[in-house]
Amino acid sequence: MKRLVPPAAIAASLAACLAAAPNGAMAQMSEDQQVWVNLTAMGSLKDRLVYFAEVQPRSGDGVDRLDQLLLRGAVGLKLSPALTVYQGYAHVIVPRDAARDVNEERSFQQISWQIARPFGGELSGRTRFEQRWRSDGDDMGLRLRQMIRFEKPLRTDAKGPNALLWTEPFIALNDTDWGARAGFDRVRSFGGLELPLGGASTAEIGYLNEYINQTAGRSRMNHIASITLFFRH
Repeated sequence: MKRLVPPAAIAASLAACLAAAPNGAMAQMSEDQQVWVNLTAMGSLKDRLVYFAEVQPRSGDGVDRLDQLLLRGAVGLKLSPALTVYQGYAHVIVPRDAARDVNEERSFQQISWQIARPFGGELSGRTRFEQRWRSDGDDMGLRLRQMIRFEKPLRTDAKGPNALLWTEPFIALNDTDWGARAGFDRVRSFGGLELPLGGASTAEIGYLNEYINQTAGRSRMNHIASITLFFRH
């Protein structure tokens, strides 16, 4: 690790991340059309002990090839009906043409909570702190992610779909020898529907926009068809 972000700069970076995307449009921006699929199983293990496990294949380059495969799981403790803490681990495979795949290992801590119920909907948050190691470097990268999510029923009964919006900025906290740079890393924004599948299981289908802040004045925007299936028990 070569440079740490001072704690006082973290809040400023979070506040600036929404303005970074429009500014990035004036720099060199590349764009891609992708499809992300997320299959997640989640539920209770015993008493207040809970878990989730997910598989996420992500296709890129105009959906012509597998861009990334993410395997992630976590065990959590439900502190209250509105607050759960998790410890998790993720393995990420990044295929490369004519070269060895890049593998990333992540340990992460997560806090999920319900914030409020404005406008007849539900506002919730998820904070995730990641420790990252990659096979093409030696440093450990530190990254903070903050999701804010709002869902609102479109019908008066509980059987109909929900409108769903969420956004999640990513802040890198240090430089690494494998390419991470301290500061604003990316932001993801989603708009779509949450659909009931039976029981407590749901599907979330919609458009996901990912803006990535790259080096040397370059940026990237991914236009993503996002399909997430949550199997709850």
